[in-house]
Amino acid sequence: MAKIARAIISCHDKTGVVELARLLREFDVEIISTAGTLQVLHDAGIEAAGIGDYTGVAEMMDGRVKSLHAKIHAGLLGIRASKLHVEQLKASSYEWIDLCAVNLHPVEELIRQPGVTTEEVIEQIDIGGMAMLRSAAKNFRYVTCVVNPERYATVMHELRAHDGEVTFKTRFRLAQEAFASTARYDQVIADYLKSIEPGEE
Repeated sequence: MAKIARAIISCHDKTGVVELARLLREFDVEIISTAGTLQVLHDAGIEAAGIGDYTGVAEMMDGRVKSLHAKIHAGLLGIRASKLHVEQLKASSYEWIDLCAVNLHPVEELIRQPGVTTEEVIEQIDIGGMAMLRSAAKNFRYVTCVVNPERYATVMHELRAHDGEVTFKTRFRLAQEAFASTARYDQVIADYLKSIEPGEE
């Protein structure tokens, strides 16, 4: 295990996120966050950096592009035991990201709403959050990936019990849950698109 030094938090469901972030800061974890979550953390007096400040690239295209940056995904995906990965990270002046707490806009709930348009559904499809979840979950050997706010209590318990670390067994189980979540998310979208007529451009 290794202590968590840096975390990215981007949550549509803000349940418990303040408590998680506050504990992370108690362990001197640097927090990076996207706009909505960042505001919640700042309102609670929790120090956190905006993702654009961290990457050096401002959010663009109405927020469609914000976390799709090599600094984020190299930090999540890099193999800590690989000399090559370590050298490449340092050469780019990037840093490891050890915890990813991300949950997605509930597209399934949006689809159920009466009168919702295809354009509204498409616009709410999460790309950056999905990519971060997959990067973090793939690298569960080193990264804690939390998609479900109900798991924050487990992560917080382990942080306290292991002096800022999360066990491999928990990281593995959280990765399983993350991939199950992204698979369901994609299936909901695929089923929705199959159920409608494309119309004309």
